[in-house]
Amino acid sequence: MDTQDQPKKAQRAHAPLFSRSPRRAPRRTPRVLLAAGAAAFTLTAGLATPLNPAPQEAKAADGGKKVLTVALAQSVDSLSPFLAQRLVSTSIHRMMYEYLTNYDPNDNHAVPGFATAWKPSADKLTWTYTIRSDSKWSDGQQATAADAAFTFNKIMTDEGAATANGSFVSNFKKVTAPSPTQLVIELKKPQATMAALDVPIVPEHIWKDVKDFSKFNNDKTFPVVGNGPFVLTDYKVDQYVKLKANKSFWRGAPKFDEVVFKTYKDQDAAVAALRKGEVSFVAGSPALTPAQAASLQGEKNIKVNEGPGRRFFALATNPGAQTKDGKKFGNGNKALLDQKVRQALFMAVDRKTIVDKVFQGHAVEGEGYIPPRFGDYFWKPSGSQALGYDPTRAGKLLDEAGYRMKGSERVGKDGKPLNLRILCHATDPNDKAIGKYLKEWWGKLGIGLKVDCLDDVSVPWYAGEYDLAFDGWSVNPDPDFVLGIHTCAALPVKAKETAQTDNFICDKTFDGLYKKQLAEYDPAKRAGIVKQMESWLYDSGYMNVIAYPNAVEAYRTDQIKSIRTMPTAAGNIYGQDGYWSWWSAVPADSTSDSNGTGGGSGSTGVIIGIVAAVVVLGGGGLLLARRRRTTADERE
Repeated sequence: MDTQDQPKKAQRAHAPLFSRSPRRAPRRTPRVLLAAGAAAFTLTAGLATPLNPAPQEAKAADGGKKVLTVALAQSVDSLSPFLAQRLVSTSIHRMMYEYLTNYDPNDNHAVPGFATAWKPSADKLTWTYTIRSDSKWSDGQQATAADAAFTFNKIMTDEGAATANGSFVSNFKKVTAPSPTQLVIELKKPQATMAALDVPIVPEHIWKDVKDFSKFNNDKTFPVVGNGPFVLTDYKVDQYVKLKANKSFWRGAPKFDEVVFKTYKDQDAAVAALRKGEVSFVAGSPALTPAQAASLQGEKNIKVNEGPGRRFFALATNPGAQTKDGKKFGNGNKALLDQKVRQALFMAVDRKTIVDKVFQGHAVEGEGYIPPRFGDYFWKPSGSQALGYDPTRAGKLLDEAGYRMKGSERVGKDGKPLNLRILCHATDPNDKAIGKYLKEWWGKLGIGLKVDCLDDVSVPWYAGEYDLAFDGWSVNPDPDFVLGIHTCAALPVKAKETAQTDNFICDKTFDGLYKKQLAEYDPAKRAGIVKQMESWLYDSGYMNVIAYPNAVEAYRTDQIKSIRTMPTAAGNIYGQDGYWSWWSAVPADSTSDSNGTGGGSGSTGVIIGIVAAVVVLGGGGLLLARRRRTTADERE
């Protein structure tokens, strides 16, 4: 599924197109940085937009309130941080709730969030977090370590609460709050991602009364109590989400009084709204198409932002849907259980043509599972391992698998033609365009293909009623989450239920490597294990990465003075691993930069001090510091 449209991180927000950012996407930092102290980093600001159609300054009719409106062509799957997986939803949760740690917008190293410091015991099985004393819930109550303990314990003990973020706590043994400012997490085994727990912390006094976490969507009572830079004030399904600035936010109040995520029927409608001045910003679904971006280039008062993306675009094959206890369900084509068939299909995909013709150069050809933006974990196949475009070899593999040509059709040993289905997002023009190419290329091999474009692909996806699907995730700085969704532990408890699994993959070899990387504290060794996992995924043919799309988005400069990209040098605005863009955004008519620091506009702006203290762990002086990334290929 696509983590963008996937229900939650990168963010298959799990219907395809997710961020689990996506978790988000979906996140963990590749290198665990044990930092303490107050935050300090530079942020640029600015995004502003009125709800009225006048492309003037970001002022609404009601008393000059400054409103930043973001146009989207994706629906919210849930406003509950325990259930949400789509990129839009997890992005909103980052604005509503604090996480224990956050990511520095310059280089992704771990910085203070709800916690100001964190350190492990000598055996690395107990982690102690110092919880800040200057954070309050929006209803005035103090936010404490007890709220964090409640959040984690609920995920550990309630299947419904574990829907979106269960993988983060699967290795937890016990979580307690000895005092309002101290959180203690005891582990079963060492875990290298403890400075990157991508879990929104919720207020215990509000959530303790929720009866069924699997059904509670957090969308009935407003305002929703949170402690992030914004407070959710209103929501209408498939229409809008409104958030007001949290004036008492510990890091400083946002410059915009309100941020509105407005839903449009498709990307073209969203782009038209930007052109009219009805919105300030448009991100696409999740990126603007080349034609849309080209149409906006040179337009007065509109700036197009493009940078290396944190997403991958892939073909996912149904490996046979199953529950955790091994019960099979769904109706995936059994031909895809054969690795040779899966590899043959990928070898009949001309990735260069897709990058050139569909993405029109606004993407990089796909290789490994982790995008090149994350340099420490980026992997590519060796020459002999690479499954390059080779229709002739693909045909031979199909012959070897028992699917031979009979006339113009590829026929199996049972005499039945090989016909496949692929799930396509109806709102994503890239899916449709690539679907046409696949029909042509696979048709030449004698394989029939039905491109099934739906508004909501999550229904057949979770039911296992598909053969292939267009998939994608927004990857976090730490890859643990997007790797964890392919483990046996991520499978659903019951058939057709929502679960963390992306594509029903369950393999002992992959699971063994996953557990190994999770317990490895040495950054280089852990990266090596992650690359072994990517190699396994590549060879399996279950996940065939076609491209790494660039982040392409646009905003109105007459409504936005400056806006923060992540990473700063060249990055994305929408779908960040944090709230930096919206929190630091500066209205066009503002006389100062973000959060009153003064100075120029553009990419200068808010400066917040982040002092990261590096902690040396255990015997042998194991340094759990995350090396700062400086090159273009090493960005978030």
